[in-house]
Amino acid sequence: MGKITKEKFKTYKTVFDEWTERNIAKLMAQGHFNEILSPIALGKEANVFTAEKKDGTIVIIKIYRLETCDFNRMYDYLRLDVRYSSVKHSRRSIIFTWAQREYRNLMKAREKGIRVPTPMAIRDNILILEYIGDDVPAPKLKDYVPKARRKVLDKIIEYMKKLHQLGLVHGDLSEFNILIKDDNPYFIDFSQSSSIESSTAKELLERDCKNIARFFTKIGTEIEMETIWKKITGKEHV
Repeated sequence: MGKITKEKFKTYKTVFDEWTERNIAKLMAQGHFNEILSPIALGKEANVFTAEKKDGTIVIIKIYRLETCDFNRMYDYLRLDVRYSSVKHSRRSIIFTWAQREYRNLMKAREKGIRVPTPMAIRDNILILEYIGDDVPAPKLKDYVPKARRKVLDKIIEYMKKLHQLGLVHGDLSEFNILIKDDNPYFIDFSQSSSIESSTAKELLERDCKNIARFFTKIGTEIEMETIWKKITGKEHV
């Protein structure tokens, strides 16, 4: 596995199981990256790392955990999404579908002109994504109040509307899932994004609108949840 040894894997709290190690080796052999550099986030559901390609380009590796993630919660989301209602109720099937859904949602969002990390490759539970940042990864909105707050808010609402036009709702949008680079927002974490035909779509969109309204009101750019809802859907919230 080249520079990536089992000993190095263990320094990351044994986040790599044998299946994932094999897939990492295959992705490396295909030239998607040459070396894992450092963790950005180690979570219950997924672990995110920076990695370097042979030409020095930095990419992001997102690895969904096979052993400790709450795949039953994932299944609850998937079975209510009309696109994935037939997913098998098995751990790996659910996790692989979850990763595939994020990849597919990112591709659709990017094609619509929404700023997201470009998805580069997928293998089972592993996603290779574009790195957003400069010398350090771009901060999350929660950690960086943009200078042009109204501009950023308007762009976020524009992207939410574009998602709605695509027939999608992000479903987990907040200051935790928006990166800021050069005062431009980038949406991340699309695994929970669902079809607006899903039975929970209204609830998910309400939550997204409430989260954005709450955060921007807190930092001094007041806006009502209902205002965001109407801008996205063209209808009054009822």
